[in-house]
Amino acid sequence: MSLFNNIFRKKSIADAIAGAEAGDSHGHSLQKNLRVVDLAALGIAAIIGAGIFSTIGTASSSGGPAVVFLFIFTAIACGFSALCYAQFASTLPVSGSSYTYTYTTFGEIAAWLVGWNLLWEYAIGNVTVAISWSDYFTGLLTGLGIGLPEWMTMDFVTAQKGATDAAKAAWEGAPRLGDLHIVLDIPALVITLLISLLVYRGIQESKNTSNALVLFKLIVIAAVIAVGVFYINPSNWSPFAPNGVRGVLAGVSAVFFAYIGFDAISTTAEECKDPQRDLPKAMFWSLLICTILYVFIALILTGMVPYNTLAVGDPLAHVFKSIGLDFFSGVVALSAVVATASVFLVFQLGQPRIWMAMSRDGLMPKKFSELHPRYRTPGFSTIVAGFVVAIPSLFLNLNEVADLTSLGTLFAFAIVCAGVLKLDATGESDKARYRVPYFNSRYWLPITLVLLFGGFTIASPEFVSQVFDCGDDGCMDQLPLFLFLVVFATISVYAVWHQWSFIPVLGLLLNLFMMSQVMFVSWRRFIYWMIIGIVIYGFYGYKNSKLNKL
Repeated sequence: MSLFNNIFRKKSIADAIAGAEAGDSHGHSLQKNLRVVDLAALGIAAIIGAGIFSTIGTASSSGGPAVVFLFIFTAIACGFSALCYAQFASTLPVSGSSYTYTYTTFGEIAAWLVGWNLLWEYAIGNVTVAISWSDYFTGLLTGLGIGLPEWMTMDFVTAQKGATDAAKAAWEGAPRLGDLHIVLDIPALVITLLISLLVYRGIQESKNTSNALVLFKLIVIAAVIAVGVFYINPSNWSPFAPNGVRGVLAGVSAVFFAYIGFDAISTTAEECKDPQRDLPKAMFWSLLICTILYVFIALILTGMVPYNTLAVGDPLAHVFKSIGLDFFSGVVALSAVVATASVFLVFQLGQPRIWMAMSRDGLMPKKFSELHPRYRTPGFSTIVAGFVVAIPSLFLNLNEVADLTSLGTLFAFAIVCAGVLKLDATGESDKARYRVPYFNSRYWLPITLVLLFGGFTIASPEFVSQVFDCGDDGCMDQLPLFLFLVVFATISVYAVWHQWSFIPVLGLLLNLFMMSQVMFVSWRRFIYWMIIGIVIYGFYGYKNSKLNKL
């Protein structure tokens, strides 16, 4: 068999399910403990986090009140992807998420690249979340009159740069070992160790903690909406889209980062009591609930204060401070600590299960797929995942590469949407317990594209010029968009000609469009990461793959 055929070799759906049911090399299998309410809570836990307590401010400051349309647009894009995930979850109720789905549709090399990006997504995402949690926690302590030394609450790189007074104070006040300044983000380390220990201990404990954290933050968000509505000044909603479509789309990475949590639900498929029924329901419920909350919160924030004052790290606390409700601001700050911890929990739950799935296939060392004999969790993978997050969060601030998390996730979403089209083509969609509803792209796609383009043009007559404006830094940032247009035209022609299913086609196009809105510098880093992944696959995964030994 040629090298080309080898790297695109596929696992059958039956083999993937059988491999999961067989357990690890000692016959241990994951505990089936999750129901639809637990899964929906995990989705809400992951989605309602830093997005609603932090990045919503940045997105609102650039898009104005019209940022609500960005939340709706992103939710719809994720909704199309969720429908595709739901079909795969009902067909392949095993851990591994989009990695496993890709293995059965597009083959090994594509699955490896998806898995490789998922590792980046969860690792970098959780480093960012750990640092964010540390900032919220130390801010809360400061509000209570408890001050920690700056060198214990900041990463080494930020302190060394000394761009702020706090960074300078941390660098100058840090203890030293010779010429080495000891600057460590201790709260980030502590939360990483605690969450990793909880995930290591078992799915039951993780589920109970997630449910409790979600209940608390939903109560606080409901209170924010109930109180904030009385302080809305409608004049703050005019103009509704002060910076046009370009201003709204400027927040796409930040907003999408808030939504990627529903992907983590699918990594727990083997721990669900009825994954084929409950996973699709949980994905839809979590997306719907979170979108409604995001829209309400965005309207409340932009109605209480002018949109251009919201570019702060804690917008919810900020608006209540600005109207003199300091106590309520403190409650919001506490809720932000809880919300960020719940995001961390879900992501740290998903990461080891991706490694476990890749290890089962031989693409990673066998140790990563071993389960703890008592707790029935991927123990070694969980420990390694803890270190992968803990060590960078101590020393580095990875906010500059946070866009890569969104880019890697969008890549996985696009592959899953394309995978459903592949299942349709091979007839395997007919075996799914849940199937994406079929609408003929020959009719629906042209109508939808005309309505979308026409709607944007009516809402903002400068839409085309804004989207294609190269700006002061040249046209390199527009290169992904130009490439998208070529791919978009090709896919659209094929979809109409071959009458492909409309929902996965639109999901694929929307995900590719959002990828095209990410800055070129992030694309360059993404490509470097992919090249590193291909090299590792060539030296290890290709030779050690179980399919290579058949």
